Amino acid sequence: MNVHIFEMPLDFGASRHGSDMGPSAIRLAGIAPRLQGLGHTVMYSYPIVINPQEYEEAGNPKAKYLKPIVKACSQLASELEKSVAAQEFPLVLGGDHSIVLGTLAGLAAAYQKRNIDLGVLYVDAHGDFNTTETTPSGNIHGECLSASCGLGIPELTNLYFAGRKVDPHNICFVGSRDLDPGEKVLMKKAGVTVFTMSDIDRHGFPSVLQQITDFFKKRVDAVHISFDMDVLDPMFAPGTGIPLPAGLTNREALLLMEEMCDTNLVKSAEIVEVNPVLDIRNQTAELAVELAARLLGDKIY
Repeated sequence: MNVHIFEMPLDFGASRHGSDMGPSAIRLAGIAPRLQGLGHTVMYSYPIVINPQEYEEAGNPKAKYLKPIVKACSQLASELEKSVAAQEFPLVLGGDHSIVLGTLAGLAAAYQKRNIDLGVLYVDAHGDFNTTETTPSGNIHGECLSASCGLGIPELTNLYFAGRKVDPHNICFVGSRDLDPGEKVLMKKAGVTVFTMSDIDRHGFPSVLQQITDFFKKRVDAVHISFDMDVLDPMFAPGTGIPLPAGLTNREALLLMEEMCDTNLVKSAEIVEVNPVLDIRNQTAELAVELAARLLGDKIY
């Protein structure tokens, strides 16, 4: 497989800085040779150039750093559309989770031309489903998925091209454990499917995994995995912007990637919120490499 790695060093969408160094940390953890060892051809694009946050104005307090985020994500969308057209597997390394705006816009632009139904597995402790009306922080990384579903301000919902990028009925969350009151209402109205940590505790991870794979097999032609490292318990991934206890274990996350690989539906992925400033001996970035390897075919035996 031709795997095209895109580095997106954007951390304008979050309150804690440092995730802009995440792509470099994952690169230094050896992602390219790891995937090459699995037989893939790996191509690397130069990182998308983004000004340091100190040189930009925050602007709208309900959608901070809107202009530079839209500019950077529009560039990413263009690159992703070309990558899909070239029949590559785009792998985007972030950066904070606001980059999903560009990723989904580029994928949607490519797939809509070919009448391919896109599904999204959103692996995240958070919902990222606020709008400017519900956001408690004004951080766009908390508004990015709702905007991709057509909810929110026009600057975000119409990023790269007008209209929604993904049908919310084709979105499945797993590992959720910190949802804001307003976004919970929006998520329920939109009709997304959510497997919280309580669902995993109640029914067991293998049962939830089976429901996730069945969900996509019945609904879509292609799946994008958007993996936020904060879904993991900080014991396994300390280097992330919003660490929360009681998350997924490293074993559960690796198994998730293996099972999704076996569906043969996953055509793209992104890994976000690796923050080397908060990490311990780069272990979060190293785990990100292992997650990507399992998604792209690595097996223990």
